[in-house]
Amino acid sequence: MPDVLWRVFHENRALADALPILAADAIKALITAKHGLRTGIITFLHTFNGRLEFNSHVHTMVTAGGWKALSSCWVPSVYYPPEILMRLWRGAVLELLRAALRSGALATEMGVDEMEAMLVKQERWWSVNIKSLDSIEHFFQYSGRYARRPVIAQRRITYIDEQIVQFWAKDKRSGEMVQIRRTLEEFIDLWSQHILKRYKHAVGYFGLFAPRAVNKMLELILSAIGHKRQPRPMTPRWADSRKMSGQDPLVDRTGQRMNWVRRLAPQTSH
Repeated sequence: MPDVLWRVFHENRALADALPILAADAIKALITAKHGLRTGIITFLHTFNGRLEFNSHVHTMVTAGGWKALSSCWVPSVYYPPEILMRLWRGAVLELLRAALRSGALATEMGVDEMEAMLVKQERWWSVNIKSLDSIEHFFQYSGRYARRPVIAQRRITYIDEQIVQFWAKDKRSGEMVQIRRTLEEFIDLWSQHILKRYKHAVGYFGLFAPRAVNKMLELILSAIGHKRQPRPMTPRWADSRKMSGQDPLVDRTGQRMNWVRRLAPQTSH
């Protein structure tokens, strides 16, 4: 969305939390109207850019094809027209802001007429970038990055003391990396504005990926494409899950393996 709307969503965080739903609804409306299909959609709400500024946008993953209920078959691939998708997304976001403005629920320093005039100016081209994922590995790399991505990677922080934090950020205009310098208080404020509130999820599931739909439709879809449902993988042992560092946590400093002996009952100290 245009950057002038970032501040509006920053001041109205509840509306920013609704953006993934709007993105999913735009995709569902397009694929249903154009192809009569149901798709699986995963959304990731992002609120930051490289400078840690509030930049609300949505990363969305959607199945290449969809389920056609009339013929009970899976259509493997369809085309998503970027221009139509952009118009649906833009219209949904602007209508969300207008509805909040009309109801008096929009927190803004602008007057009603001034805000409406600003929204009218945003009815222009918005950025909708569509890419294909080549493999399962590509899928997990992309989804894992955005589902658990920290606000800033530690490697980008080049200097820190009791007063100053300095980090790298990419300048969008020049394409070059530049040094950003902030006081410790400014850095914490920038960081904390992107932390999700309690009980808020970073990932949203819609369409065929919604919990209820998965339980009802997965067997039908797998049968239609000639696959069987794989059993749920076993939960890895605690020790195995800690071996990513290259060290077995159950081997002591002398090279001896530790074995379970017994559980000690808690004791009350006086």
